[in-house]
Order: sequence, then C-alpha cells, then structure tokens
Amino acid sequence: MKFDLIFRSSVSACFELENDTVYFADKPFDIYLNGKVVSHSDKNVFSLFDLNSDTEYTVKTSLSDYTLTFKTKKESYALTVKQFGAAGDGVTDDTVALQTAIDLCPENGRIVFEEGVYITRPLKIKSNMTVELKKGAVVAASLNEEDFPIIPGELTDLNGKDVHFASWEGTPTLCRQPFITLYSSENVNIVGEGVIDGRAQLGAWWINPKQKKYGRPRLFFTHFAKHVNLHGITGQNSPSWNFHPYFSKDINFYDTKVKAPADSPNTDGLDPESCDGVKIIGMEFSVGDDAIAIKSGKLYMGEKYNTPANRHTIRNCKMSFAHGGVVLGSEMAGGVKNLKVERCYFEGTDRGLRIKTRRGRGKNGIIDGVKFNNIVMDGVKAPFVINMFYFCDPDGKTEYVWSKDKYKYPVGDDTPYLGTFAFKDIKCENAEWCAGYFYGLPEQPIGSLSFENVNVTFKENAEAGTPAMMTDAEKLVKGGFYFRNVKKIKMKNVVMGKTDGERIILDGVEKAEGTENV
Repeated sequence: MKFDLIFRSSVSACFELENDTVYFADKPFDIYLNGKVVSHSDKNVFSLFDLNSDTEYTVKTSLSDYTLTFKTKKESYALTVKQFGAAGDGVTDDTVALQTAIDLCPENGRIVFEEGVYITRPLKIKSNMTVELKKGAVVAASLNEEDFPIIPGELTDLNGKDVHFASWEGTPTLCRQPFITLYSSENVNIVGEGVIDGRAQLGAWWINPKQKKYGRPRLFFTHFAKHVNLHGITGQNSPSWNFHPYFSKDINFYDTKVKAPADSPNTDGLDPESCDGVKIIGMEFSVGDDAIAIKSGKLYMGEKYNTPANRHTIRNCKMSFAHGGVVLGSEMAGGVKNLKVERCYFEGTDRGLRIKTRRGRGKNGIIDGVKFNNIVMDGVKAPFVINMFYFCDPDGKTEYVWSKDKYKYPVGDDTPYLGTFAFKDIKCENAEWCAGYFYGLPEQPIGSLSFENVNVTFKENAEAGTPAMMTDAEKLVKGGFYFRNVKKIKMKNVVMGKTDGERIILDGVEKAEGTENV
C-alpha cells in the first residue's frame, strides 16, 4: 500500500496511507526507517520524530513493499532551552529563560525542549523557527491568573486604522493573553511528542467561568500568522478553547492531540476563525465542548472585515466525547466556504456533523458548498443537525431569535444563508435522539440537502434528548429525519433502523426526492 509524505520539518515527518478506510488502517502495521522497525501504528496517519536535519531517509511499512525516500529540511542551528537557563523541574518559573531562547533563536533555527516540566507565563513565538518538544517535555502554564496580561480586542492606531488583537466568541473584546501566541509570525514549525498543558484543572479558570471579567486565555493562538505547522504535539487542559487560529493563513495540524475533561467549560478542540487554508489531518479530540468548530465572527466582524473561513480540509481525524464532532458556527457572520470533511471517526459525541446559526449573523453569513464524505459515527446521539435558531448570545432567548413566523422578520441585512450540503458514504451506529434534525428559517430556508449511501441504526436502550439547542426544541428518542424549512432534499440509498414514530418529517419543504424509500 502506498503512502504520502504530507509534512516534514528538520526533525520530523508525517505520512498518510493511500486508502479509503476511516481513520484506522485495515490492520496494524510496522514502520521501517532505513530498513529497521522503529514503531507501530494502526492509523492512516503516522509520524516519525527525532530525525536528523538535512538527512535522507527511506520509509516503508509492513503493509506492502512500497518504499518512500525523503529528506528532512535544513536548519541553521539547534539549541536547547536549558542552555539559556531553563530548569524544567516543574517548580521554577522558566519564563525568562524560555522567551529568551525563542527571541535569540537564529533564523531557520530550532529551539529544543528536552524532557522536563517547564513552568511558564505566556510565551510568544517569532517567525522562521522550529520549536521541538521532545517526548516527556511539558510546557506548563502558570496557575496565577494575573500572569496572563489583559489584551485589547480592538484598537484604532494613530493613523485612524482599526486593528484587532483578541476575540471572545466572535467579538473583539478584552481577553487574557493566550498561553502560546504567534502574532504576525510566519514559517513556524512546532513539532514533537511533548505536551502544551494549560493546567486549568489545577487553577480557577473553570470555576464560575461566566463570572470572569475578561475572556479566558486560549492555549494556542495565531494572530495574522502565515505558514504555521503543528506536528505530533498534545494540547490539553486549556482555560478555554485549545487551538485558536485567528485571521491566519496556511495553518496546519498533523497527527496532533487535544484533551480536556468532558465537563470542562468552553474547551473546544480547534476553532479556526476567519482563516484561509487550514489542514486538520490525523488529529485526535476528546474535549468538553465542540471538537472542531469552523468560525468567522459575529455580525460586527462580518460586516466590518467580511473574512470567511475558506479552503479548510478535515481528514482522518477522530472525535470523542465532544458536544459536536465537526461544527460550523455559530459565529459565522463572515461565511464558510470550500470545506471538505472526509474519513473521520466520531465516537460518543452529542452531535456529529453540526451547523448552527441564527438571525443576526448577517447577509455575509453564507455557508455553501460543504461536503461530508466517508464518515463513521458510533454512539453519536444525533448524527446530523442544522439549526438556524441557535439560542446563543445575550438576546438568544428573545422572540427575534426563536420566532417561526415567516412574515415577522423578513430577509434583510441581518439574515444568514445556508446553501448546499452533501452527505455521502456515512455510517452511523447506536444513535439515540434522532437520525437527522434540520430546521431552517421560515424566511430563509436551507437551500439543498443531499444524502447518498447513508446508514443510521439506533441504540437499543436509547435515551431521549434535544438535538438542537433552540428555544422550545422537542425532546426525541429514536427519531427519524426531521426537515423543516428546506428548499430541496434528495435521498439515495439511505437506510435507517426502526424509529419511534414517523421516519421522515417534512414541513415547509419545497421538493423532496427519495424520502419515501427510507
């Protein structure tokens, strides 16, 4: 079986099998480096670490005789943080030593965190460098909230130009500085088998989070950054969202992991916001909120900057125990386009493929041409949810958001649009609440939904729940496909297990094809 080199740095490389399986390979396999077995894997995406720079290697697997030859990238220098005075003893505040090492790193150099626990305040990564976290290295956040400076959401400079620095749930506002930040940095690699640990479970970030005066820190944040790659590392226990690329371009995540307790507040795994060209390949998620949430800001940001989420690829990822597997919105006022999700495995999430928006996201809030292919779900309570009445924000429970009156709130500058969505080759086992729940606005119905080769079965002892977070949403158990306010539905080879009640519910649907055969 062939495989592709999808990323290389000076000391690591990431590969992807050429097959059609979802996340896992057909069988476990050995990985050979220069003819010797160095590791094992059962996943479609696998990695090599601790390589030498500017060195040629040959790689093969026990799956076939196919051999790939590649060369690691060159680097100028390689220095360790301990050479700059870092202790890595889990007690000493290493901030000054770590930031000095990063600041003094020569262009195209590498800064190495050897095994140890490095306690630090927030760090900023500059351009044209590699940060390597060796196996056993933990970059651990300070537990003192005051060590995270308050940064402005948006400022007007001396020339009258506006610039934004921080965002909380789609709006620029005062926030605590993120733990690891790339401000306008370019050409950065963060690689290795080490850990970036927000340690929020040991401090006060998750205690009464809604009462915090300022937005809690992100674990990792890019701001107008370009060409950034994260490979192999684990991010965990963030005070809020874990990975948050913001108005950045070409930000890539390969074979990385995100962890947070299931009950931790707002600990989304990866939320690219108004970014262009994000690759998320071979990631593992187990978090307290959405695993991946594609965003582009609330109305103010959509009107002023109108920067969509564009050209994102999500492939060969595993999402476990999250609110949603792959989510679009609800902050989507700049729109989402050119998104492809394929070969992903969802395990025990509340919802699988989820789109959420509401009145007030604006006319630039357009999501269109989205494709979900070759997905497996197991124990996902509601595999498919599209909700245009999402009850977020201070006014989320008002009539403006929940009204189903077609004429009360006509289409205007505040109305978002959901276009075409294609679901193909998807297997869902042990669903509980319903097979699918789709609710468009009466004044702006969902454009088109197509389902091909979709199979849904239900858990025998399923429990009831609410598929959509909206006012007056119905509680369901073993429900079928619910379609309300949709222009066009097409179903081909859709198989569904026994439901409690009607299998297909159509209300405000202009055209439905193939629903009678489900």
